[in-house]
Amino acid sequence: MTSLFSPLTLANGSTLPNRLAKAAMEENMADAGQFPGRALRDLYAQWAQGGAGLIITGNVMIDGRALTGPGGVVLEKGTPLDAFKAWAKASQSHGAQVWMQINHPGRQVFARQGGNAWAPSAIALDLGKHSKLFAAPIEMNEAQIQEVITRFADTAFAAQQAGFDGVELHAAHGYLISQFLSPRSNQRTDQWGGSLENRAALLLQVVQRVRECVGPKFGVGIKLNSADFQRGGFSEDDAAQVIEWLNPLGVDLLELSGGSYEAPAMQGRTGDGRTLAREAYFLEFATKLAQRARMPVMTTGGIRRFEVAEQVAQSGIAVVGMATALALQPDLPKRWQAGETGAQAQPLSLAWKDKAMSGLAVMALVKRQLRALGSGAAAAPYSPPSAVATLIWDQIRTQLLNRRYAKFLRSRPLP
Repeated sequence: MTSLFSPLTLANGSTLPNRLAKAAMEENMADAGQFPGRALRDLYAQWAQGGAGLIITGNVMIDGRALTGPGGVVLEKGTPLDAFKAWAKASQSHGAQVWMQINHPGRQVFARQGGNAWAPSAIALDLGKHSKLFAAPIEMNEAQIQEVITRFADTAFAAQQAGFDGVELHAAHGYLISQFLSPRSNQRTDQWGGSLENRAALLLQVVQRVRECVGPKFGVGIKLNSADFQRGGFSEDDAAQVIEWLNPLGVDLLELSGGSYEAPAMQGRTGDGRTLAREAYFLEFATKLAQRARMPVMTTGGIRRFEVAEQVAQSGIAVVGMATALALQPDLPKRWQAGETGAQAQPLSLAWKDKAMSGLAVMALVKRQLRALGSGAAAAPYSPPSAVATLIWDQIRTQLLNRRYAKFLRSRPLP
């Protein structure tokens, strides 16, 4: 029977000290110039002390012209690495591995933010009355697709040079690679669209290029949707086939999640009427898909109690990912290992009728807590603030960050 605190040796030869991972959350806490600064270092030092065996960063963007939020960290070819080296060192300070999640948002770019909203097809997000919050997407040409592949590889190599132990390629949650995988957002008729094989080509080529650049000993992970949870989207059968194609490509860890901005299953809500578990949302899907995977599988989604984490580990899942729970209680792994198995994080959810605004408010609450952790206020017990006030302040803060990001964009004109 697998213990949460037994080590895990990966195909690249490195070993995770335990099976608990701090999964990625978007912090939106970059300093000017889109660099990781003291706040992010202090935040990750909290998680390093908290006892997780693997720490995966929030989104680091491969293209400074395309961000999921104006406070996002950017790492490109030629970016100075000192700030990234300090970030990696802080995260590794208590023995955990730290992997950088690298990403391109595709069409999931806010309109008021500015920048590129490249996509496989010029199909806008469908968020009802909130759809106009997002930029109109532009269908990518061949040169832009090849540029994105190169950018993923360049960013992975830069992360390696900065001292990170690995990268996780974000191919889930409706971001660019996930958009190519889904027949709802990818309606191309060339070699990048149509069949699943064509829709998966971007992911597979990115994986191959990254592995070529970083060599065999650097960690390479993939975050993949177990399903989009939208009718006519990327399905569980699609995920199973993509895993088969990934098996021979030298992937060290496969994280299974689900959803997108349109159907935020990663927050426990689907767009196709299916009901997810109250915790470990994707465990049922992950246990089935793990049977097709040669690499270790990780699943993330709502896990906040020891008994649920144990259930995941005993279901054939190699790594248990926690995100929001470790924003609220960053030392849960350490406390569980010390025998405090009753320690848990409280659930964080809202039941507003406007699901889009509810999702934005939950994200704002999490980001507020991350900023508190980064400011040294983490030791205090978490008490939930007003969701409405937090969302309003988050919108004000985002406007200020948008102004700063506009200056960053002006320093590097869009093509």
